[in-house]
Amino acid sequence: MRSIKYIAFAFGASAFILSGCSDSFLDKTPDERVEINTPTKCVQLLNTAYPEGSYGWVCEISSDNIADNNAPHYPSNPNAKQIQTHYNLGTYDRTDDEMYRFEPGVSSTSQDSPSFLWNTFYNSVHAANYVLEAINDGKVNSDGSGYDLKVAAAEAKLIRAYDHFILVNVFSQAYKDPEASKKDIGVPYVTVPETNTGVKYDRGNVAEVYDKIQQDLEEGLAGISDANYRTAPKYHFNVNAAHAFAARFYLFKRDYKKVIEHANAVLGTDSATIYSQLMDWAPFDSCSSSGDYAKVWQDFNSSNNLMIMGTYSNIMRHALGYRFALVGQPARDVIFHSSPMWQSYPANPSCLVGGYLFWTGEDYGYTAGKIAERFQYTDRLAGTGFVHTMRREFTRSELLLERAEAEIMLGQYDNAFQDLNLYTRGMQKFSPATYRTYQSQARMRPLSRDMLDSYYALSSNPNCFADWSFTQNMSSSFVVPAEAVKYMNCLNDLRRFEVLWDGLRFFDLKRWGIEYSHTYGPDATVYTLKWDDPRRALEIPAAAIQAGLQPSHSTTETPGSAKKVAFDEFFSDPTPSAVSASNNAKKDNSESYVIKK
Repeated sequence: MRSIKYIAFAFGASAFILSGCSDSFLDKTPDERVEINTPTKCVQLLNTAYPEGSYGWVCEISSDNIADNNAPHYPSNPNAKQIQTHYNLGTYDRTDDEMYRFEPGVSSTSQDSPSFLWNTFYNSVHAANYVLEAINDGKVNSDGSGYDLKVAAAEAKLIRAYDHFILVNVFSQAYKDPEASKKDIGVPYVTVPETNTGVKYDRGNVAEVYDKIQQDLEEGLAGISDANYRTAPKYHFNVNAAHAFAARFYLFKRDYKKVIEHANAVLGTDSATIYSQLMDWAPFDSCSSSGDYAKVWQDFNSSNNLMIMGTYSNIMRHALGYRFALVGQPARDVIFHSSPMWQSYPANPSCLVGGYLFWTGEDYGYTAGKIAERFQYTDRLAGTGFVHTMRREFTRSELLLERAEAEIMLGQYDNAFQDLNLYTRGMQKFSPATYRTYQSQARMRPLSRDMLDSYYALSSNPNCFADWSFTQNMSSSFVVPAEAVKYMNCLNDLRRFEVLWDGLRFFDLKRWGIEYSHTYGPDATVYTLKWDDPRRALEIPAAAIQAGLQPSHSTTETPGSAKKVAFDEFFSDPTPSAVSASNNAKKDNSESYVIKK
């Protein structure tokens, strides 16, 4: 085993992007009414308008990827001695305990809480609206900078659409269809900046929110270009990222032809070109620390990464050495299971190569280098500051799987197989030496049609179902025919691995209508979420409810009929909590470990 220490990164030029702060007028929040009157100021405000919260941990612990170490469970590795065990570990944050039990997460408002997510995303909406107001009202005068106001307005609309897309998928039910989604409560869709206190909002319904997202998205796509991104374009809604967002939106709305249209705009249709732009696993050969792995995963020069977002998030600390973790059955379902694509080996070789197996030295669960933190010191002597996690929000690898899902649902099975096969080839795009090692040990091979007909046709295998009839609970039009089941099983298996730690698994469980459970505590209490359980929509912050905004879990009011609430009552400017630079997961041992390759 190799000893891995958490690395605290000093921030230079990247501090502006990661923290959303600068020494300019942008140190002031939009509420302080800074005048946005030049193209340069519009662009600078947009630089800091992206949400600083992450939905990664909030959604992971709400999904089937996380288990309770204190509940009876078997080892993560199926080759280990099969002894059921449980521990007596504490939680990183009390809110984790609440969310794991599918209760409102109200004990904390710090990073990785529903409250922080709500506030930071509406803060982002707020900033985007200020830019749009200035441009639309003709308040912006030329300053000779050459920045394009049309592009700035398009970026602002894409940010606003993206923010509401995440908010509605976290705090509301999944989109069903145009009629059924009118019955599900949405989130306030805020389109104007606050110039006066007491402006009232209500939550509307999911169908209305999706319609407004689509309008902003389409208008943003019509005007977006990379003209204003003179440095670090992948920290913005560049053209490729905008199309990737569109593909994800239309996938969730089940407009499959548009998914393929926007995916093709990024990927193209030539398999060789797509393969060359998928994740390159060769640079991991030189990695030894979590920071090394993070640099490879989060490299904005990587052709696979389409958009990267800097967030305040302690996700790796939540997941390492505490009560709730990727452990036991979830770890088996994602990482430690056999597959015809890697035989005679206990784990997915890509996980071994890519640093997915950081652990504490005990079987308390695993975490991945893809979410390793970067640390911003505020006091070096005290060793305190803020943890940042860089999100790979859109990638070509995930986009390829989104296109495959659309092709499956359109009955284009040959195209879907080609994309699924291409993705699995990309999973094995190792350096020649590493490929030889795992080829001899694990007999790796890409997806074949025989695998579809055998392995992915069996419901006894991980992430596979005998049929996908449960999708029709979401909508009578959401039909997965029998001939598509093996393709959807394969997609589910690959996608669960691809989006691990990103939070998107929770969205997939919701939009597909998959029922799942959490086992809690030494007495093994089981909490189950059926497809229509109100708790699939996370509860909005307590402060917003106390101000009069309708709760997510209300069953007594018609969606959209709640009393309108003032923006300044349901929203507050979030302040991230400072933490120690050292890993608190094991106070008597600050090191974590990765399984030796």
